[in-house]
Amino acid sequence: MSNPGETDQTPITGAAPLAAYLAAGCKPQAAFRIGTEHEKFGFRVAGLAPPAYEPEGIRALLEGLAGQTWAPILDHGQPIGLQGEGKWAGASVSLEPGGQFELSGAPVVDLHRTRAEFAAHFAELRPLAEVLGIGFAPLGFHPLARRQDMPWMPKSRYAIMRRYMPLVGTLGLDMMLRTCTVQVNLDFSSEADMVRKLRVSLALQPIATALFANSPFTEGRPNGFLSARAHVWTDTDRDRTGIPPVVFEDGFGFERYVDWVLDVPMYFIMRDGKMLDVAGASFRRFMAGDLPGHPGVRATMGDFADHLTTVFTEVRLKRFLEMRGADAGSPAMMLALSALWVGLLYDDAALDAAAALVRQSSCSQYQALRRDVPRLGLGAAFGAHTARDLARDVLAIATDGLKARGVRNAAGEDESVYLAPLHEIVAGAPSQAEHWLARYHGAWQGDAGRIFSEAAI
Repeated sequence: MSNPGETDQTPITGAAPLAAYLAAGCKPQAAFRIGTEHEKFGFRVAGLAPPAYEPEGIRALLEGLAGQTWAPILDHGQPIGLQGEGKWAGASVSLEPGGQFELSGAPVVDLHRTRAEFAAHFAELRPLAEVLGIGFAPLGFHPLARRQDMPWMPKSRYAIMRRYMPLVGTLGLDMMLRTCTVQVNLDFSSEADMVRKLRVSLALQPIATALFANSPFTEGRPNGFLSARAHVWTDTDRDRTGIPPVVFEDGFGFERYVDWVLDVPMYFIMRDGKMLDVAGASFRRFMAGDLPGHPGVRATMGDFADHLTTVFTEVRLKRFLEMRGADAGSPAMMLALSALWVGLLYDDAALDAAAALVRQSSCSQYQALRRDVPRLGLGAAFGAHTARDLARDVLAIATDGLKARGVRNAAGEDESVYLAPLHEIVAGAPSQAEHWLARYHGAWQGDAGRIFSEAAI
């Protein structure tokens, strides 16, 4: 989740400026960038408990990082994130509700730079964490802690969501406290390019969910899922999650998206430096000056920008596209997630091939696949075939797309090298979740806590 930013106080005069706001994200292909975000669970090395905000916990980590290249982001005087400066310009560090530690990487031109950014972040974080007796493990769902065992971070937005989530689903608090993800943010050049990329990536998010499944344990035992994180999202808040059919309708574009998003219930507004709880209110009514409890308060462009961050569809449209379907995983798998989507969306021929592949099935079929993959992974049925069959085709297209980009590192390798873990999984190797389950039933002798030492970064 994003750190709240400065708000644009320009009044909203209708839906057209909102569509124009999104369209302002269009950029020439030469300016396309890759922004990778990843979350990870902290754990106390002694005892494996999740670290609290303080003392000697998450706050101390933020304060330890702050300095010449990181500026603190404060909420009521307490650090709840960091904004990168100098060598970290364009990047940020933020906290998920349960203290999950997130790096939102700077926009970079290729995946080799993404790999270097990961390495620099881990190298900077590890010494500070070791002093505090904290480790980090990127997993999709917390394998040990009960919901009540997780700490809450002092971020105003989270207090609002904590109250509202149980009103709209049974698993929203688990989403907030006990899940971690990795996502990649990618650009579009025009409205037509946005529509094509959004349709392709929404339809194929279930394949990413299956490939990157990494959450088979809940409270120390197998939970019956390969991606418990993905299952949690099915009962978090159906007004703002999933694969919205509107994207696949004729005539879809920025204006039609705005029309849809105006009916996604609100969470909050910012006024005079304070976050006000308006959860459940209609943004459409807000635009008309009819916000319950706040008579005469009118919506601004800054309010709309904030509202966009509360949409949790499998792919989120802002002034770029956010791929949101994968569990957090090993550094190699984090890179593979970015490589998969860059390969599919950033080469014209690959995008043409992916779009043609996606058009062979309906939105309802992709929604059904999304329903089944949390439990069945690549074994989920898809028409007369399986998710593995579709994944094989998707991976072939992504590989061709990365090879066509031809961006090489010092060793002469192009970016397709980062897809290696996915090729192994599609060929029959265990997914991350299947690997951990084998360890649990074998060498670990039923002790799921051993995942922390083996998954630690």
